[in-house]
Amino acid sequence: MKKLLVIALLINAFFANAQTDEAKLTTTIKEFHQALVKNNTVSINQQTDKALSYGHSNGWVETKTEMIKNLETGYTSYKSIKEDSLQITINENLANARFVGDYEVSLNGGNAVVYHLKVLEVWVKKGKRWLLFARQAVKRRIETDKMKGKEKTNHNNANGA
Repeated sequence: MKKLLVIALLINAFFANAQTDEAKLTTTIKEFHQALVKNNTVSINQQTDKALSYGHSNGWVETKTEMIKNLETGYTSYKSIKEDSLQITINENLANARFVGDYEVSLNGGNAVVYHLKVLEVWVKKGKRWLLFARQAVKRRIETDKMKGKEKTNHNNANGA
């Protein structure tokens, strides 16, 4: 009976820790996205791994250094980020986060464009902190004409968030 109780407590502790990690990562993801919108490069620097690979929906890939420089110079300006349907899978110190998101972004001082994206972010846990290691986005098809059953995307330019 005592062994059964010990096993039950260990299982409970394992699941409680997993839920805590998922909750912490969810908060970290939302904070990272808000740091992009607020152009808080200090926070972005702290929340990203030195080997960051940040892939955009048009194939453009930035390193951590490039990403921070592009934010500091105003080349990239995130106006808003809205994530939906966030799904997180954690495996020890690695996690992937998948979600759909609407990114309102302007590039090189141009007009802001809203990108409807499917996003995969890979996070690594170092110590007690989660750091963004990689991100890749693809354009999400939006059904715009349900009557005709056609799917169209509203992204006709070559830029991507």
